[in-house]
Amino acid sequence: MPEHDMELCSHFEKALELLSKRWTALIVFTLLPGPLRFAHIENAIPNLSGKVLSERLKELEAEGLVLRSVYPEIPVRIEYSLTEKGQALSPLFDNIYEWSARWIGSEPTSDSCRESNEQ
Repeated sequence: MPEHDMELCSHFEKALELLSKRWTALIVFTLLPGPLRFAHIENAIPNLSGKVLSERLKELEAEGLVLRSVYPEIPVRIEYSLTEKGQALSPLFDNIYEWSARWIGSEPTSDSCRESNEQ
């Protein structure tokens, strides 16, 4: 469908509203490689407070993008992972990565963005 023929629909608007909320896209991007504990997510995203991370994870869980798994160990282990719905965003992030490498500032000298996300 040509760009000028696209109409703004409520689904598209809701998706953009959700993903454009501060930190949300970075949280999803951080979870793409697999399950992580809260502290790992918090440490992976500079300047993200624990309070805001907690709020965003709850929102993403409510939207069906993130799964919170509780393991009854001592101490209790909690991990966050993307659901199938959340993983379906992977091609979008690949496209944004490629676009940003081409159009936003100078291209990085190494693939440091992907390397840090794959750890």
